[in-house]
Parts: sequence; C-alpha cells; structure tokens
Amino acid sequence: MNFFEKITGSDMTKAMKELDARSKVLPFDYQTAWKEMVSNLWVHGDFTGRNLMPILDSALELLEVTAADGQSVEEVLGDDIKGFCAALVGEEGAKTYRDKWRDQLNKNVAKKLGGLK
Repeated sequence: MNFFEKITGSDMTKAMKELDARSKVLPFDYQTAWKEMVSNLWVHGDFTGRNLMPILDSALELLEVTAADGQSVEEVLGDDIKGFCAALVGEEGAKTYRDKWRDQLNKNVAKKLGGLK
C-alpha cells in the first residue's frame, strides 16, 4: 500500500469490495448475517476503520468455513449477532469510537478547566 492509497482510503475500498465479493458466494442467510455483522462491527472501528479489516476478514472466513460444513447461521453466531460482534472486537460492551472521542473530549475539558484555577 502506498501513501496515496492510505490517505485516500482506496486500499480499504478495494479490500471491502473483495470481502463483499466473497460474501456473495455464501447462502442467503449467511449473506444477511454478514451484512448485520459489518454494520455492528463498524461502530467499534477507529477513525479510518483499518483496525477492523483483520476482524472482518476473519469473521467472513468463519462464515465461509461453517457454510461449507453445512451448519446454520444460528449454530455459528447464536441469536445475538450484536453480542457476537462485541465479543469479536473485545469484551462485552466494548467502547465505540464515539465513546473514545467523548472520553478524550472530557479529559481535554477537565484539563483546561483545571488550568484555569
């Protein structure tokens, strides 16, 4: 990946297109689960989302392998896809990028207010 691709995000666009192409081969219920997983995982990403690319790749690989084995989506992911995604990125109730930004803003404000005294 060169500097231009990293700045523009074209490398991530290419990677997501590859993941989407791989997901289109899956059975319909797996495709639906994949779309829900992607939407639930993006909230745990950093500003660029690059930290999620290995997680998305591994999650799709899990779906591909289990679909090839003939398992159902419910057997693999359970009933709570959102909870499964939270477990993938860390612990249950993992912080989203909004939570991280809110914490940083609160720290900055507290630092400024503390400096006024």
